[in-house]
Amino acid sequence: MRLLLASRNAHKAREFGRLLTPHEVDGLPDGIELPPEVGDTFAANALPKARAAAAATGRAAFADDSGIEAEALGGRPGVRSARYAGEDATDEENLAKLLREAPAGSGLAYVCALAYVDPVAGEERVFEGRCTGRVAASPGGEGGFGYDPAFLPDDDDTGRTMAELSDAEKDAISHRGRAARALLRWLDGR
Repeated sequence: MRLLLASRNAHKAREFGRLLTPHEVDGLPDGIELPPEVGDTFAANALPKARAAAAATGRAAFADDSGIEAEALGGRPGVRSARYAGEDATDEENLAKLLREAPAGSGLAYVCALAYVDPVAGEERVFEGRCTGRVAASPGGEGGFGYDPAFLPDDDDTGRTMAELSDAEKDAISHRGRAARALLRWLDGR
């Protein structure tokens, strides 16, 4: 099955391409506008994007909204993870702000809401994946993106950050990996 990713984020496209095998993932065609992320939950941001892509193309589409929740910050940055240090902040700026505000060793959770919309079948579903961990004392690793260099996952006992794990290791425990596997199980069971 060919699935349309309602995103132009190249990192997400590569990651979902791996995670949703054997299905093929296509990127969002140029000219399709996605709604702004104004929801107060990850699902409230993901579902409108999947709906917009499906409506514009007539194809089954999926979208995610994901981010990091810091226990010491009352769950922030949450849905504002990509804009934590400001509307046009880089990954590095967002990471630096998190490291300034959340103490090393404090709890973190990566959260992913993965919305699937099939306009032909009239189906809409949202799948959630979570990965818990803690703040690293200092960033480490060159892989991954976003907050990965500061995220020490609970499901890996080697003391490596998400940015130090191989793609296969990360996919096995990540929030996106868990949400994608839930979507795959549902697709296979239909």
